[in-house]
Amino acid sequence: MDLQVATIAERPDLAPLLDDLLGTWPRFLHHHPLSALFYASVAPRHPGFCLVAVDRSAPDEPVAKAYSFPVSWQPGSLPPDGHDAAIMTAAADLLDGRIGRLVVGVEVTVAARWQGRGVSRVMVDAMRTNAARHGFGTLLIPVRPTHKHEEPEVPLASYAARTRPDGLPADPWLRTHVRAGGELVGIAPTSMTLTAPLADWREWTGLPFDTPGPVEVPEALVPVHCDPVHDTAVYVEPNVWVRHQLHPGPAG
Repeated sequence: MDLQVATIAERPDLAPLLDDLLGTWPRFLHHHPLSALFYASVAPRHPGFCLVAVDRSAPDEPVAKAYSFPVSWQPGSLPPDGHDAAIMTAAADLLDGRIGRLVVGVEVTVAARWQGRGVSRVMVDAMRTNAARHGFGTLLIPVRPTHKHEEPEVPLASYAARTRPDGLPADPWLRTHVRAGGELVGIAPTSMTLTAPLADWREWTGLPFDTPGPVEVPEALVPVHCDPVHDTAVYVEPNVWVRHQLHPGPAG
């Protein structure tokens, strides 16, 4: 594996290809409205914080991507609506001309054929290096643990606290962040919220969504709340806040 990581500012020719990297995100999250705002408005304004990896033997074919951006939060901030709050803050910062105080990372996606080869760690390291290169001392990430969907009824705080005998997190994605220098610092209990009509949930999941109450949906970290009376279902996903303290250098 011989990867090269660049920003979209350095490789703008690769920007149109990033949407083809879908990774393992569940189908329903592709309809998350604030994510649409991010990709349409926030990400294009921060090409220096959008990273893409290519194999040097095929430099025009992205194998991974990582999105981050500066926000005007104080470095100690841990908003409960992590992912969604970051996107809304970034959009407001752009409108009002506010300057970022820290960097938030919201996505690392690796092409299916490259998964399990350490590429995600490469992208986490690249986000850290890039944020520090731009002069930031904190990279904050609302992390979506890899295996939490297998236990949707377990509180995320309990799940995240599980460790292996060596003291590292039991969850692989949390473990990757800790190995890279990150620290688990809290829970964002309402990190991503998606509300949609039952017909949409039926299309996305193939489930009937005809009974009131919690519905376990494949790849969802927690159950989806179904409300047939109001023809609506709501998914409120918790994430784990991971803070990476950096050693900022001069902006490149």
